[in-house]
Amino acid sequence: MKNFKWLIKASRLTLRFLGLCLLLLCCALVYAKYIEPDWIDINSLQVTLPHLSAEFNGYRIVQISDIHRDTKWMSQKRFRNIISLVNQQKPDLIAITGDFVTQYSPSIVPTLKFDLNRFIARDQTVAVLGNHDYRNDYKAIIQAIEKSGITYLNNDVYTIRRGSSMLHIAGVDDIWYGKPRLDLILNQLSNEGAAILLAHEPDFADNSAATGRFDLQLSGHSHGGQIRLPFITELFLPALGKKYYFGRYQVENMIQYTNRGLGMIGIYMRFAARPEITVFTLVAPNKR
Repeated sequence: MKNFKWLIKASRLTLRFLGLCLLLLCCALVYAKYIEPDWIDINSLQVTLPHLSAEFNGYRIVQISDIHRDTKWMSQKRFRNIISLVNQQKPDLIAITGDFVTQYSPSIVPTLKFDLNRFIARDQTVAVLGNHDYRNDYKAIIQAIEKSGITYLNNDVYTIRRGSSMLHIAGVDDIWYGKPRLDLILNQLSNEGAAILLAHEPDFADNSAATGRFDLQLSGHSHGGQIRLPFITELFLPALGKKYYFGRYQVENMIQYTNRGLGMIGIYMRFAARPEITVFTLVAPNKR
């Protein structure tokens, strides 16, 4: 009889435990589906760049990535709210590191021009394409970018000047589907001034750091894993975004930063990988 009562008690405890686990799982799914995707992290960082001139001390770069405009989640209204958040950061320069739209979303491409011209930066907005852009009409995306007054950097360099001092913003073509040419970028770069590289896929940092010319690389692509859980995150990391997939890294003498992006693909959920707007304040080294 005692054994029978103990068995009933143990069964009840087991059922309560399983019920609690089910409740926690349901809460986690609701959070990942309806809360975190809209909970944008405005992440502010100071980065010291060895070659930055004192004239650019305090310069503010706002980076966004992986917008993924589509018909499922990243609506025009959501995107415009994001643009307002970006403009509120009072950027000197806005850097967009690719994936304006989700792959195979042809109906979205013509609408881009109505939103991209809303970005406001003191100097300029610059951008590179990502792999998803190349799976659409990428020429039309480039046209929308350029008609919006954004500088499209396709193996190119945009230089900001403060008197005789320079800050170089370079952009390499998409590593996956484009024609990345670091050699063309390096041929355009002056030996003077800090150089920042926009590269959609973060693992390209091994190549750019090896040149010894770039102080900072800004990337996206990985969504920070989008769903970050032990032993599971790796399943959600794309090719060329597995090594430097989340936040800040030191790659040789270059800082690599991977933005978690704003949109989503595949499973439309985020967990422990909030969408991100990154605000970089550049710091010039103390030179004595």
